[in-house]
Amino acid sequence: MAKKTLVNAETEKDVHAFVETVQNEKRKADAKILLEVFKEVTGKEAKMWGKNMIGYGKYSYQRKNGDEFEWFRTGFSPAKAHMSLYMTYDVNTETELLNNLGKHKTGKGCLYVKSLSDVDMNILKQLIEKSYQLKR
Repeated sequence: MAKKTLVNAETEKDVHAFVETVQNEKRKADAKILLEVFKEVTGKEAKMWGKNMIGYGKYSYQRKNGDEFEWFRTGFSPAKAHMSLYMTYDVNTETELLNNLGKHKTGKGCLYVKSLSDVDMNILKQLIEKSYQLKR
C-alpha cells in the first residue's frame, strides 16, 4: 500500500525561525537547549513536522487498516502550557527513570515539562535515546 501523508508531516520550514516565534521567553530558551540535546543524542538534524513539532529521524509504520505513514522517532514542541516531548513508546514503563527525572507529567507517548530547570538532563537524555533507538 502507498504511503499516505499525515497533517503533521515533515516540512521544509526553518526550525530555528520557528523557535524564534515562541512568545514565552523561558520556553524559547528551553527549546534552544533541546535543539542541541536532541541533536547530541540522535546525531540527526532537527526537522519541522506540521506547524509546531520538531522531530529527529523518521520511520515508517503501518496502521491496522493498512495505511502506511512516516513519523519522527523522537522530538518536541514548545507549547504554551509546557514543553511536549514526544517518545515513540509508552514512557510510563520507565518507572525508575521517571521517578528520578524531576517535575513532569506524562501521556502514553509524551512527556510534559514546564521548565528544563525542573528535570535531570541526564535522565531526560536517556529517555530521548531510548525513544530514538527503538527498532521499527
